[in-house]
Amino acid sequence: MNRESPEQEAESSLMEHLLELRTRLVRGLAGTGIILLALLPFVRQLYDRLAQPLISQLPAGQATQMIASDPTSGFFAPIKLAFFLALFLSSPWLLFQAWSFVAPGLYKHEKRLAVPLLVSAIALFYAGCAFAYFLVLPSVFHALTVFTPDIVTLAPDPAKYLDFVMVIFLAFGVSFELPVALVIMVLLGWVTPQQLREGRGYAIVGVFVIAALITPPDVVSQLMLAIPMCLLYELGIIAAGWLKPKPAPETP
Repeated sequence: MNRESPEQEAESSLMEHLLELRTRLVRGLAGTGIILLALLPFVRQLYDRLAQPLISQLPAGQATQMIASDPTSGFFAPIKLAFFLALFLSSPWLLFQAWSFVAPGLYKHEKRLAVPLLVSAIALFYAGCAFAYFLVLPSVFHALTVFTPDIVTLAPDPAKYLDFVMVIFLAFGVSFELPVALVIMVLLGWVTPQQLREGRGYAIVGVFVIAALITPPDVVSQLMLAIPMCLLYELGIIAAGWLKPKPAPETP
C-alpha cells in the first residue's frame, strides 16, 4: 500500500484549505452581489432617504435639492450608496463565511468566546451607524444651518455628501467596537481590567484626540463621538471583568 510522504500530505492539506477559502470567498461575494442586485431598482429612494437628515434641517423656503457639480455625480452617487449598503447588509453573511473557514482550527473554549464576541461586534457596528444616522447627522446639519449666513444656500454635491456621510458612519461604527477590542486585549493578557481602570484618564484624553481626528471639523460630531466612546470604555471594562480568565487554583 502506497503511503503519502509528509511533503505530499502537507501539499494536499494546503490545497484543501485553498479550495475551502475559494469556496467561502465565492459564497460571500455571491451573497453581496444578490443583495446589490436587489437594491439597484431602489437606488433613488435610498439616496433620498440618506439625504433626509440634511433636507430636514434646511431653513423654510430654501430649495431642498442638491447640485451635481459633476455631470456623472447624480448617477454614480446612488450606485455607490447601493454598493456600500450591500456590504453593510451582507456583513453578517461575510463574517459567517470567515468564521466557517477558521472555526475548524479553533479549540472548544476559543469557539465559546469567539461567537459572542463576533455577534457583539456586528451589533455594536450596526448600533454605531444607527446612532450616527438618527442622532449625529441631524445635529451636525442643524449646527451647520444655524451658523450658515442667510445669503449662502446649502446645496451640496451628491457625491461629496455621500462621502461625508460614509465617513461619519464608518467612524461611529468602528468606534462602537471599543468594548469588543478591550475584551480581546484582556483575554490575550495584554492588559487587565484594573489597568484599564487606572488608565481611564489617559483613555479619555485619547478618545477626544481620536474623535477630533476621524470626524469632520465640527465640535458637535466630535463630542457626539467622544462621549459615547467614554461610556463604551466603561462598558468594556465591565465586560472584560466578567470574561477575564480565572486564575488556576494553587495545588498544595
